[in-house]
Amino acid sequence: MNKSKSRIFQVLLGAGIVAGLAAIICAVSGISGAAICLMACFVLLALGFQGHPILKGFSYTLFIFAASTYALNYPEHLVAYQGFPLKKLVTPLLIITMFGMGIHMNLGRFVEIVKSPKPILAGIFCHYLIMPGIGMALAMSTDLPPEIAAGIILVGCSPSGVASNVMAYISGGNLALSVTVTAISTLLAPLVTPLLMKLLANQLVPIDFWDMFWHIMEIVIFPVIAGLVYNRYAYGKQKWLDELLPILSMASIIFIVALTVSAGHNTLLTIGWLLILIVLVHNLLGYFFGYKISKWMGINEQDSRTIAFEVGLQNAGLATGIAAKMGYIATMGLVPGIFGSMQNITASIIANWWGRNK
Repeated sequence: MNKSKSRIFQVLLGAGIVAGLAAIICAVSGISGAAICLMACFVLLALGFQGHPILKGFSYTLFIFAASTYALNYPEHLVAYQGFPLKKLVTPLLIITMFGMGIHMNLGRFVEIVKSPKPILAGIFCHYLIMPGIGMALAMSTDLPPEIAAGIILVGCSPSGVASNVMAYISGGNLALSVTVTAISTLLAPLVTPLLMKLLANQLVPIDFWDMFWHIMEIVIFPVIAGLVYNRYAYGKQKWLDELLPILSMASIIFIVALTVSAGHNTLLTIGWLLILIVLVHNLLGYFFGYKISKWMGINEQDSRTIAFEVGLQNAGLATGIAAKMGYIATMGLVPGIFGSMQNITASIIANWWGRNK
């Protein structure tokens, strides 16, 4: 990196710190503008982090924090635009995200199942056993409203998140294993997620198996198949589109989180800190048991780290989309919105720590 670019990133970091201090001063003094300063702090730090390899992984999370801050302070701005309900954008945005995931899949990678099935099967079974189980235990051990409790279970029953692939790479894990487990858990989601929700959450909210099955097919499977076709026949021919899709996918998730926080504004103000704590416990236990069980099964260190991320990192965007389709975006959908933000922080910290100790 040349000196001029380095100086720009330093200026952005400095400006972000100043904006953060201004937000604290405004909040303490009772002066209006704290929210604006805090948003500016997150955005400036996110841009500044791009110039530092160790901090770069936190940029996406900071953008999510900026969007969440806006949604929490100005929820009315994210309800409708010229009479069009913005929550109707959740499904199309998720379709874009899943299409972006599909174009980076390669069916040839599934041959790895035959060559080395143990870590792949361990990753899939651990994911769909550990996270739903922990989610169920947390939901039933807390006195939360039924729809919020169902949201905790829904996050646990969702497939692996694509962030796990990035974290596996940073941590020195097995990237091929990570991509394969994410892909298979995603393709299994139309059957496994509704089945687990029917078994574990039906007493909290009514679960229609086939309705949820088709929701997931619409949101995940059809776009992923379209992405696979694109990967096979068109990938690399339109480089501008190949570069744009990951950016669109990240922007879509950020906007979905903002819509979710806006819709659940009142709930967040009431039980926000408790919900954050529960989500954090759920996420960290996923890493812990994913890693420990893998080691207990005799799986090597590299693959165990990978499985830890495959278990602990969820497709929170999909969970939000399912909740929105069911009409629970302000309650059930709020949990995955928070989970998505928290998992990016915890995973980045663990991945960078492991990455230094490969």
